[in-house]
Amino acid sequence: MLLFVSIAMPSCSDYNLKYRAKRFELEMVPFRKKMENVGMSVVFVRNNEIAYVHHFGVKNVETGEPMNDSVMFRIASISKSFTATAFMQLVEQGVVSLDADVSDWAGFPIRNPKYPDTVITLEMLMSHTSSLNDEEGYFTLDVINPATNPNYANCYNDYQPGTGYEYCNLNYNMLGSFLEKITGERFDQYIVHHILNPLGLYGGYCVDSLNSSLFASLYQWDGNHFECMDEEAYNPRRDRLRNYKFGYDTPVFSPTGGMKLSALDLAKYMLMHMNYGITPDSVRIISEQSSRSMQTPRSDDEHYGLALWQTDLYSDGVMLTGHTGSAYGMRSAMFFHPEEKYGFVVISNGARDIEDEDEANILIGTLRRMYQCFIEEY
Repeated sequence: MLLFVSIAMPSCSDYNLKYRAKRFELEMVPFRKKMENVGMSVVFVRNNEIAYVHHFGVKNVETGEPMNDSVMFRIASISKSFTATAFMQLVEQGVVSLDADVSDWAGFPIRNPKYPDTVITLEMLMSHTSSLNDEEGYFTLDVINPATNPNYANCYNDYQPGTGYEYCNLNYNMLGSFLEKITGERFDQYIVHHILNPLGLYGGYCVDSLNSSLFASLYQWDGNHFECMDEEAYNPRRDRLRNYKFGYDTPVFSPTGGMKLSALDLAKYMLMHMNYGITPDSVRIISEQSSRSMQTPRSDDEHYGLALWQTDLYSDGVMLTGHTGSAYGMRSAMFFHPEEKYGFVVISNGARDIEDEDEANILIGTLRRMYQCFIEEY
């Protein structure tokens, strides 16, 4: 007598994913060694789901604690997309418009002195087409105020606002201060209440509001060895917060780069943007129109939209949408394909850069391997 036993077997796609994951992990071994990578978290999203999560190396060199799902990083410039998302919420509510004159919120003129009649708009700040630069710094708004900085004109480039592009951190620290003036809510708390909490994510800009034991130590290569940058990267700046002035001290949170988040939660946030403002389980953060606007390039050469840009640097001629970050030795990336519903998150807490066009830094090499192993046919 034949006995038939029903056994639940993984699908072909499960086997395929495991094979691709194994290939990726094997390829990462010599690459991480070459880059002297301290630690890294990676997430692959496919068909609107978290398909693969993996952690390499350590969270802290001294303790040897390994990376895990809960480890949080200061994600640097990917933070800009949270600030832009907050402003798109206000645009939808009719509170502000993309063509608003930002001087009205600053309390002093934001005008390129070479083009004094050209209004610098909210959209220009968000897309880095404002003609502003970081030459005078960006940790205080005093640098661009004519009343506090006699060299304020150095903050402006020699082209008309709206006609050129320069990536500028000052743009986004200004935006954070404007968000406070407009909403009456402290910047970091607005992001938590209106973006992170609805998405079910644990993170934020304020160090003291988070469990610092979850922070990954960040390591910067100085040419001879790695230096731990935690004191700078996670400085709570309590003295400034005790006497906090709304709409002025906002750069203490670094709206341009201060978000702390795990790689897994960043991937969940990415899913919202990948689906044009709504999560796979139907939590809407911004409208489809607003989301598509964020992903629409405002600069022909750079393909930069509103805190999201398009590039094929990591994906063999296929344009992906997202952002990178780099600060204190940490490098981060979040890129997705909104039509094909796949995406990648990579965050490293320390690695060397090398003179190699194809693998100049840990992000380029890792993202290219992820794309080749998980997306390309072979």
